[in-house]
Amino acid sequence: MAWKVKVDQDVCIGDAICASLCPDVFEMNDEGKAVAIVEVIEDESLYNCAQEAAEACPVSAIIIEEA
Repeated sequence: MAWKVKVDQDVCIGDAICASLCPDVFEMNDEGKAVAIVEVIEDESLYNCAQEAAEACPVSAIIIEEA
């Protein structure tokens, strides 16, 4: 199975919890907002990490969908 990951830039407030919890998938850009550095996840451990970050996001800016 594969999943697509993206961060809604209009919603992101730059909390950086996702980059802290899952640095293999998320990083902060020059505007101080999170971006997904991996667009498609095929590894279940990375998916679990990204899912944990999505659940921790205070504004629910992370979107994970089946690819």
